[in-house]
Formats: sequence, structure tokens, C-alpha cells
Amino acid sequence: MNIVLWVLAGITAAVYLGAGGMKLVTPREKLLENPNLGWVQDFPGGAVKLIALAEVLGALGLILPRALDIAPVLTPIAAVGLAIVAAGAIVVHVRRKEPKAVPVNVVLLVLAAIVAVGRFAG
Repeated sequence: MNIVLWVLAGITAAVYLGAGGMKLVTPREKLLENPNLGWVQDFPGGAVKLIALAEVLGALGLILPRALDIAPVLTPIAAVGLAIVAAGAIVVHVRRKEPKAVPVNVVLLVLAAIVAVGRFAG
């Protein structure tokens, strides 16, 4: 089970690190040009950067505490945080009538939840 949790955490972390990192370093004006990021127009620039920072920190939190054996309890807490981010994204995409974005966020929510439960249990 430990290997499965590492794989799921790695996949989830890679997705959030990539997505969050991109949003963190890309100016808001450029994000608005991306048709897959229409939701950005509904949020102030600071909120978008805060979401991006949460994604990056959550991704790091999925891997580093457990890998370095420094406060490993932070790993499931990071997974819960990313599950909350995914749940918020689902709500935003449903409200904006963007059905294509919902399944990806549902998968990320499920992956983060599995990692959270698995790491809290073990």
C-alpha cells in the first residue's frame, strides 16, 4: 500500500506543481489569454497567485515531509488542503458551466483524498 500511496502522491504532486507553478510565474494578463483558464477573470490577481501558491506548497507537502522524515504528519494535511483546492475548483467550474474541467478536478480530489486517508491511517 505504501508504494501505491507514493505513486498517487507523486502524480498528484506533479500535476499541482506544474499547474500551480505556471499560474504563480505567469502574469495575470497572460493567464487571461488561455482559454482553459477562463475562471481567472472571476478572481483578482492576488487570489489567483494565492491559489497557485497553495497548489505549489501542497504539492511539496505531499512529498517532502514524508520523504525527508521531517514532520511526516504534514503529508496528509497537505493532501487534505489539495482536496479542498480541488473541491473549490469543481464548484467554480460548475458555476461557470465549464464541464470539461470538472472531471480532471474530480480525479485530483479523489487522488488527494486517497493519499490523505492512506497517510493518516498509516
